[in-house]
Amino acid sequence: MKVAMACASLLLLTVLVRPVGTVTTAGKPEEVGLSSERLQRITQMIQRRIAAGDLAGAVTAVARKGKVAYLDAQGVMDLESKQPMASSSMFRIASMTKPVVGVAIMMMVEEGKLRLNDPVSRYIPEFRNMKVAMAQSGGGRGAGGAPAAPSFYTVPAQREITIKDLLTHVSGLGSGPMGNSDIEKVARKDGDRLADYIPRLGGTSLEFQPGSRWTYSPGAGFETLGRIIEIASGLPLDRFFRTRIFDPLGMKDITFWPTDAQLPRVATVYGRSATGLTKQPTPNDTLSRNVYFRGSGGLYSTAVDYVPLGMMLAAGGELNGTRLLGRKTVEMMTAAHVPDTLPGRPAGEGYGLSVRVVTNHAARGTMLSDGTYGWSGAQGTHFFVDPKEEIVGVLMVQTSNPEIQRDFEDLVAQAVID
Repeated sequence: MKVAMACASLLLLTVLVRPVGTVTTAGKPEEVGLSSERLQRITQMIQRRIAAGDLAGAVTAVARKGKVAYLDAQGVMDLESKQPMASSSMFRIASMTKPVVGVAIMMMVEEGKLRLNDPVSRYIPEFRNMKVAMAQSGGGRGAGGAPAAPSFYTVPAQREITIKDLLTHVSGLGSGPMGNSDIEKVARKDGDRLADYIPRLGGTSLEFQPGSRWTYSPGAGFETLGRIIEIASGLPLDRFFRTRIFDPLGMKDITFWPTDAQLPRVATVYGRSATGLTKQPTPNDTLSRNVYFRGSGGLYSTAVDYVPLGMMLAAGGELNGTRLLGRKTVEMMTAAHVPDTLPGRPAGEGYGLSVRVVTNHAARGTMLSDGTYGWSGAQGTHFFVDPKEEIVGVLMVQTSNPEIQRDFEDLVAQAVID
């Protein structure tokens, strides 16, 4: 254990003086008001989790005031090969793709190419006159004893769903078993583009009346937003991300589809069980490869490459002389449009335009400041921006564990000394 901790400390000292993309690094964390000693508690927490069999490995990064103050890689990328985790390791970031979509939508708003309150049908006519599912008795078991498809009838939606509804997960699109049973009937096919598949979602049932509650739309909502970005910008989603966001911010190792050269750097996904970590099947990465771009969760990234996105937002839309968004636009994106009083939201945590927002840190039980925002991925990745403290935290793992995410948040916050 002592040897592992010493190696981790040596790695940390090494990476602190190495350039990271377009983001400068602090010679010492104290230069940006963070404690070197206290940041080591992040390293120690991850090491304990690895030793306990909760994780195979992790890469963690903390930036403050425009500089990376902490970057550490621990454990291994794959338990069988024992390939060491590295700062260049790539991760399936899943729903951490959604805030990138949020930035892209706000860029289109700034250019006057769409409005937040626009109905989705303005861009995709098939979304006009949608229906809302209403549960009815029935169900039981189907063939082979599997649960039967949910039984429901439909009523007209009281209003059309909007871009803002999709951004805030209050649309009801792809948000539960009834709507998802309809989505299964129009499932994506190999070779489908967003332009082919998304219009079919307009014929599915909404899970509830738009705006009546918050329920996460893991796939359909943000994939629809991806298509709207394509229509508004005239570019395929991957090209918009690359030319308008990734390249300007120096995010070179973030992509929808890793190249053959990048694949060896992709960490293995593991699930937790009573017998330890077990390798998990991953989504069909070859379905519509380089054709279908899932704004809901399709990106791969390193920790280093996600930091500039957070730093840009923390700085009010600009990073190292490159401005993607105006300050007021970032304020709009990261405001709590959905309060924690709406059914579906936890205490102290509202929801903004593609990000969770801490509205009451005491009620949430977190050391992060009110106004902190961010999101997570299904395989355990996590990021947050604390605008009051000018901090960005990025946690890259490939095993889902909310406890580790919350521990990471608090350990970053406790390292603030100025």
